[in-house]
Amino acid sequence: MGTPPQDPAASQIAQALVDFSLHGSFPEETASSLVVNSSVLPHAIEVLAKAKSKLQAEVHAINEETADDVRSWQTNAQSAQDDILRSKVLANGILKTSEAPAVSGKAITEAEAKADFLIRELNYNLQIQDALRGIRAVSQTLDQVEQARDERRILDALHLLEKSWNELDAIPVDRSCRAIRLLDIRAFELKSDVHEVFDHVWKSLVHVDTDNQNISITSSKQDEPMNLSDAVIGLKAYKEVDQRTAKLWQDVNKAILIPRMDTTKDRLPSVHVDGNILEIKGSADNSVDSLFTDLEQVFSFLVQRLPSDLVDTISSTLLPEVIHKVTKVWLDSAVPASLQDINRFQDVIAVAKRFCGTLKSLGFSNFGDLQEWTESAPRVWLSKCREAALDSVRTKLSQGLGTPTRVERVEKQMVSRSEGQQLAANGATTDVDDHGWDGWDDGEEDARKQAEEIVENPQSEGGDDDGTDAWGWGEEDAGLEEKSEEPSASRADEGEDEDPAEAWGWGEEANNEEEVEPKPKAQSSAPSLQARELIFRESYSVSSMPQPVLDLIFAIAKDGAALTQDTYATSPVAAAAAGLFSLPTLVLAMFRAISPYYYAPDIGGNMYLYNDTIYLSQRLTEFAEAWRKRDDITARAQNMLRLDMDIKSLQSFANRAYSNEMNIQKRVLRDILGGDHSLMQQDDTESSVSSAVARVRAMAIAWEEILSRSVWQQAIGSLADAVAAKIIADVMDMTSIGQEEAYTIAELIASVAELDDLFLPSRFPPRSAASQQKPPASQGEAGEIPTTAQYAASWLRLKYLSEVLQSNLKDVRFLWVESELSLYFSVAEVVELINMSFEDNPRTREVIREILQNPSPLGNR
Repeated sequence: MGTPPQDPAASQIAQALVDFSLHGSFPEETASSLVVNSSVLPHAIEVLAKAKSKLQAEVHAINEETADDVRSWQTNAQSAQDDILRSKVLANGILKTSEAPAVSGKAITEAEAKADFLIRELNYNLQIQDALRGIRAVSQTLDQVEQARDERRILDALHLLEKSWNELDAIPVDRSCRAIRLLDIRAFELKSDVHEVFDHVWKSLVHVDTDNQNISITSSKQDEPMNLSDAVIGLKAYKEVDQRTAKLWQDVNKAILIPRMDTTKDRLPSVHVDGNILEIKGSADNSVDSLFTDLEQVFSFLVQRLPSDLVDTISSTLLPEVIHKVTKVWLDSAVPASLQDINRFQDVIAVAKRFCGTLKSLGFSNFGDLQEWTESAPRVWLSKCREAALDSVRTKLSQGLGTPTRVERVEKQMVSRSEGQQLAANGATTDVDDHGWDGWDDGEEDARKQAEEIVENPQSEGGDDDGTDAWGWGEEDAGLEEKSEEPSASRADEGEDEDPAEAWGWGEEANNEEEVEPKPKAQSSAPSLQARELIFRESYSVSSMPQPVLDLIFAIAKDGAALTQDTYATSPVAAAAAGLFSLPTLVLAMFRAISPYYYAPDIGGNMYLYNDTIYLSQRLTEFAEAWRKRDDITARAQNMLRLDMDIKSLQSFANRAYSNEMNIQKRVLRDILGGDHSLMQQDDTESSVSSAVARVRAMAIAWEEILSRSVWQQAIGSLADAVAAKIIADVMDMTSIGQEEAYTIAELIASVAELDDLFLPSRFPPRSAASQQKPPASQGEAGEIPTTAQYAASWLRLKYLSEVLQSNLKDVRFLWVESELSLYFSVAEVVELINMSFEDNPRTREVIREILQNPSPLGNR
C-alpha cells in the first residue's frame, strides 16, 4: 500500500499520539485544535507502528544485556511470589480455622507455629534482599578503588577502601559467608596493590642513595598526583609513620652522617646542598667548627624539605645518636689533657653553644647532653685530665719495667759523740757535716775518716733491721750484744694477704696502727750535748716506671697552680683547680691498684715494686716540702697540694709488696723442706736441704742488683732464718736422736751454714772502691766475720744445735754453764735434747739436774 501524501496536520496528530503513548504527555494547543478525519488516521497508525518497533528493539537489547540478572531476579522474584502465595494460603487456612466454632488446642498451636514460620521466612527474605544490595554496593566501591589505583590517586583509593570496609561490616551476613570472604580478600588485595603504588610514589618523592651518598626530597612531581604532605597522610593510614621515619633516619645516618663523622678516616667529605639534593663530596677539615657547620646544613635541609609531622620524629630518633657521637667522640677528643690549647677549648665551647642555638631555632629538642657539655666545661676538662692521667699510668705500666736505674737514698741524722764512734767503727756509709767542727773530740779523727769512707751500711751491729728498718723505720735502742729480733717487715709477712681495695687507700686511716710506718732513727736516750749531723747514703735500683708517674704529678700540680693565678681568672676551667689537685691521689691509687699485676711476671718484680714505691714516696716528700716553700705560686695553690696521706699510703704499700714477696719465698722454702711434714722423715733429706740453700742463693743473686745493701741483707737473712727455723723445729719434734742421725743432722746444718759467705763484709765493698772488682760470693778476706746472725734470728741457735748434737754430756754441760747455749735454748729444750740424744743413766740424770739447778748461768756471772 502506497504512502499517502504528507499532510502537516496529519504529522502533528501522529506525533502527539506517539508522545502520549510513550511518555503520557498531552499535545500542545495547536495540535489539539486540529480536525481529525479518516485521512489522518492511517498515517498516525503507521507512525505508532514504527515507534512500537523501535521500543521493542530497545527492550530486546536490554533484555539481552541483562538476561542473566533478569533471570536471577526473576527466579528470586518467582520464589518470593511462591512464598507469598503459600503464605496467603496458610493465612487463609488459619483464618478459616480460627472462624470454626470448635477448634482443638493442637490446631491452634500448629497455626501459631505456621504463623511464626511465615514471619521468619518473610524476615529472611528481607535480609537476603538487604545482603544482596550490600554485596552489590561493596563490589561497586571496590571497582572504584581499582580505578583510583590505576589513576595513582592514592588518597582517593584509601578513602574508598575505608568506605568498602565500612559497607562490608554493615552487611547483615556472617563473615564466614563465601561471598563476604571473597569481597574481603579482594579488598585486602587492593590494599596491597595500593600500598605498592604508594611505596613507589614515596620513593620518588623521598629518595636516599646510600651508595652515592646523597638524599633527594621533592614536595611534588608533575607526573604524580600525590604530594609529600599527602604521603604523610598515607603513612598514617597504613600506620607506618614510625617505621618509615626510622628507616629514613637510618638511611640518612648511613649515607651522610656516618661518613662525615668517621674520625678513623684520614680524609673526611663535606656536606653540600644543591636544590632538592643533599650530598657529601669533596673534603673537609677535622675541626669541630667544620663539623657543626655541616650538621647545621643537614638539619636545616631536613626541616625545610620535610613535613612537620616527619621532622618531629628527628628529636627522638636521629638527634640523640648524633649528639652522643658529637659529644663522646668529637668534643671529648677536642678537650685538652692539660692547660695547653686551653684557648682552643674555649673556641670549641663557643661553637658547641652556637650549634645548640641553631637546633633550638629549628624546633628540635632532646639535645640536653650537648647543652650540658657546654655548661659544664670545668667538669668536662677535669674528667679529661683524670682520664688522661690514669690512662698514662696504665699505659706506662703495661710497657714493662724497662731499664733499671741506680738511685741514692739520703737520710740525715743527728748523732752524739758515742754514736758517731760506733757508726765509724761499723763502717757506716756517711757524709759528715761538721758545721765547722775540726773533728771528732777525744782523738777520734781516725774514726771520722773511717766513717767518711762510705761502706754502705748505716745499721749498728746487732741492732734490729729488715727491709723497712733499713730506712730507719721502727728502730729501737739496742745494745751491741743484744740478739736480733724478727724484722718488722718480716712480722708483717705473717699477716693476711693484701686486700685489693687497700691499693686505693681505702680504710688505711683505720689500719695505721698495724702498718709499718716510717719513723726517724732512734736517738740515744741520753744524747751528748756535743752532736753533729751525719748524712747516710744507700743506693738501690728502680725501674723506669716511677719517673713518668712523678713527671705526671709534677705537671698536674703545675697546671693546678697556674689555674689559681689571675691569668686564668676568666678561663672556663678556672673552677677546676681544686679538682686538679686531687688527681695525684688518683694517679697514685691507680699505680698501687694495678702495679702488682705488671711487676709480678718479672724476676724480682715485687722487690722492684718495693724500691719504686719507696722512691716515689721519697721524691714526693721532697716535692711537697719544696712546694710549700715556693714563692712563685699563690697561697691557695700551696694549701691545695696535699700529699701527706698519699705518701703514707705509698710507704704502707711498699711494705706490703716486700711482705708479699717474702711470704712467697718463705712458702717456697718451707715446701722444699717438706712443708707441714718433718724434714727428718723425708726420703732424701740432703737433697731437700741442698735445694733450699740453692734457692736462697738464687734469690740473693736476683735481688743483689735490685735492693740496697741493708735491705738485701735483711731479705736474704730472713730467708736463711726461715730455713734455720724449719730445721730446728723438725729436730725438736723428733722423739729420739741416734748418734748416726745426730751427725747426719749436723752435716745438714753445716751445708746450711755455708750461707755465711753471703754476709761477709767484703761482698759489699765501700763506695770509694766501687770500681774495684767484687770478690766472688764464695770467697772472702782472711779473718772476716760473717754478719748472718744480725739478720737471721735463728742462725746462732741453729749452730748451737749442731754443737749439741755433736757433743758428749761433758761438752753439753760446758756449753750450758761456761758458754752461751743458754742465750739460744731454754732449760726445757736442752733437757729435751739430752733425753733424745743420750741414754738414761746416772751421768745423764746428773747433768740434767745440774742444768735445772742453774737455769741462767750467764746471769750469775
